[in-house]
Parts: sequence; structure tokens; C-alpha cells
Amino acid sequence: MLSQFISLCFFISLYFVSFSQERVWLFGKVKDTLQAQNFYNIMIINRNNGRGVFGLPDGSFSLYVNNNDSITISVKGYPVHSFRVTADSNHQMKKILILENKVYEKPEVIVKPIKSLEQIKEERAGLTMRETRMVTGLEVMRSPITALYQHFSKKEQNKKWIAEMEFKNSQTKILKELLRLYVSYDIVDLNEEEFEQFITFLNIDDTFLKTSTDLELVMFIKDKFEHFKTIK
Repeated sequence: MLSQFISLCFFISLYFVSFSQERVWLFGKVKDTLQAQNFYNIMIINRNNGRGVFGLPDGSFSLYVNNNDSITISVKGYPVHSFRVTADSNHQMKKILILENKVYEKPEVIVKPIKSLEQIKEERAGLTMRETRMVTGLEVMRSPITALYQHFSKKEQNKKWIAEMEFKNSQTKILKELLRLYVSYDIVDLNEEEFEQFITFLNIDDTFLKTSTDLELVMFIKDKFEHFKTIK
């Protein structure tokens, strides 16, 4: 009976010795040499058994694995790193991982500040077309040569056209500022690419844009937007 007990103990000890020899103590640390920071989302995954453990905020981690296991270290914001376990004579493996930030290529974003309603109202009130002096009325009788020159001169006509375009551009700029403000308050649902099309659809009267109250203007544009949506 005693001999059987001794044999059982011997085999149990052999099992644990064998088990301890197979298991490898994997420990290490992840580091970012460019910026000191804490890591709150380190995951060390054993791909052989599908299990994962979290690392500590200082970047350190430790777990038992088997020799030749495939290990993946995942840290949010960094490339995933994988390696094979190669134990030393003490059945341990130390892993120091130097992290490099991912390189993201993002399209250029132009941030346009949103003006206040009061600022836009001041700009609306100041909308004027640059004057291009034209001879009219009785002045035509007094200066017929000047009148004829203005009528046929491409230079004078171009001056008038430029003034009209400048006025229209100023008007469009103010309307875009207004639309950005309305979008920020969820009054209309438009993106920047749709502004030009919607402004053309508005076909707003110059005087109304300049003299209307904030309430009149917002009701007008909101009503137009409802119609605009139906044709989109």
C-alpha cells in the first residue's frame, strides 16, 4: 500500500515538473519613445488558444504561455505586433516592444469660423453695389457725347459688370455665412457643397436680404429649403 502511494506521488510530481517545463513565463513592456504616456488598452492575445489578457497602464504585461505560441500585442493607435514565443533556459521570455505611431494621411480640412447672427445682420445692412457713374436723364441732353461713349464703350460696360459681380459675390458670401449658422442650429440640413445650388434656388431679392428681420429671413429660407428638398 505504501509503495503504491509513493508511486502515485512520484507520477504526480513528474506531471507537475513536466507541466512547469512546458509553460513559459512571458513578461515585458511596451514603450513609446517619442511621447511618455500611460497605456489603458494594451491587449496581449495568445493566438493558439484565442485568450487575451490586458496589460498595465505603465505598459508592462505578464502571462503564462507555451513555447512557440503565436502572440499578438495590440495597442489602440499603434500597429499590431506579432511574434513567436522562444523560451530561455529558465522557461522565460522577456519582450520589450518599442511602439511607433501609425501614420495617418488625412485630407486637408479648412475650418471656417461661424459668424454670429448680429455680425451677419450688420453685413446684410451694409450690402451696396459699388457706384459706376452713368450719365442719365437731363444729363444726357447736356452731355450727349458722354452718353454715347458710355453706351458703346466696352470699358464702361465692363466697369458696370464688375461692380455687379462684386455685389453678387458679397451677397453670396453673406448667404453662405447665414447657411453655416442655420446648419449649426439644425434649421437646414445642407453641406458646404450644396450651398451654391441652394443659393441659386433661393433667388433672394436684394432689398429683402438687406432689410428683412432675422425672423423673416429664417422663415423665408426654411420654407425655401423644404421645397428644395423635394427636388433633390
